[in-house]
Amino acid sequence: MALDPEHHRAFLSCEGNELMTVFDLVKNAPIAFLPLAGGPDVIKFDPGLQRIYVACYRGAISIFHEDDADHYRKLEDFRVQHAVHTVAVDQKTRRLYTPEQEENGKPVARMVVYEAVGAR
Repeated sequence: MALDPEHHRAFLSCEGNELMTVFDLVKNAPIAFLPLAGGPDVIKFDPGLQRIYVACYRGAISIFHEDDADHYRKLEDFRVQHAVHTVAVDQKTRRLYTPEQEENGKPVARMVVYEAVGAR
């Protein structure tokens, strides 16, 4: 789960149905359901770009944009190697970092850097 405290929203990555749920913390109710790439794990929110990032085990980072407190849209499923479990956002550079642990089934240790470019 990640939070947008300014808009009182929680972002939940739900593995069972492979959806990101946007939850209104004031009304205590879900307001949006958006499809994830598959096998969601860690979710992060970048308040500067109003983006939500979800690391997905099946080989992608699902990226969403918060147009306003009640409207969200998927930007892309950024392809990475299988078995991505975590993601970190640098608030100053707007870079997204995720470690990859395998490449085509073989062990590796490397960092993938996603360069976020302005809101779309």
